[in-house]
Parts: sequence; C-alpha cells; structure tokens
Amino acid sequence: MATKVRLQRFGRKGYAFYQIVVADSRAPRDGRFIERVGSYNPNTNPATIDLNFDRALYWLQVGAQPTDTTRSILSREGVLLKKHLLEGVKKGAFDEAAAETKFQAWLKNKQVDAQEQKDKEHEAAKAASTARLEAEKEVNKANAQKVAKKKAEQNAAAQQQAAETPAETTAE
Repeated sequence: MATKVRLQRFGRKGYAFYQIVVADSRAPRDGRFIERVGSYNPNTNPATIDLNFDRALYWLQVGAQPTDTTRSILSREGVLLKKHLLEGVKKGAFDEAAAETKFQAWLKNKQVDAQEQKDKEHEAAKAASTARLEAEKEVNKANAQKVAKKKAEQNAAAQQQAAETPAETTAE
C-alpha cells in the first residue's frame, strides 16, 4: 500500500485549516486516513503547526511520501532533517550522538532566528506606531494653530467692534 503524508481540509469557506494525516494514496483528500499526526492553521500569524514529531518521523522512515506542502511543513519542523541524520547513522557516516548534537544545534539556531524575527517585527510595529503618533501630533499642532489664528481674528474683530461702539455713542 502506498502511503502519503498529506493535508486534510477542515473549516469553512475562506477560513480553512488542515489536519496532517497519513493516508492511503488512493483515498480521497478528506476521506479515510490511517493516522492523524498533526494540524496546520495558516490563518494565524505566524502559521500554527502542531505536530507529533515522533509519529511523523516514523511514517517517513517506513516509506510514506509527503506532499509538497506537507514536505515544507515537515522540513520547517525539522522532521526531514532528523530523518536525514538517522539515515546517515544507518550508513555509518557518524554515530547517533553526533546526529543528535547536529539536530539540537539546528533546533537552537532555528529558535534564535525565530526570536530575532519576532523582535524585528515588534520593533517595526513600534516604529510605525511612533511615526503615526508623530504625524498625528503634527496634524493636531496645525489644527491648534488654525484655531488660535481664528480666535485671534475674532478677538481683534470684537475689540475693533468695541472700540467703534463707544465712539458712536459719544458722537451721538
């Protein structure tokens, strides 16, 4: 039986989320499956991936073929790298401890990169917020100047009116 690791669609129209399943390649996309190994929600930022790492690795080792999207998800989570390292151990290229060390180094590097990306996005959002605040302050300052100018004109007109009114009463 040819097995595939693929996505099974759930959700409503325009808001899809997926389960990562192992299924017979002849089964329909949303039909019968052998095992559910995770979920994928592309609607969040960043996309939420919940994966049973060990079971996904097991299915890849016994010959299940991932689809293109599932391959990228598994690669992102490190399942394909772990499979590659374990195949190197089987061939005798290095021992299991070295493979685990390489995988942990990759995982740590990935976490550092993810944290840097989050920090960069946070700083960009903060800078954008500051820029919006400064622009709003400039607009408020311009509006305050217009209001002050208008009040000054009204006060000048009122003073001129007041100065003309006593002059007319004295002329009568």
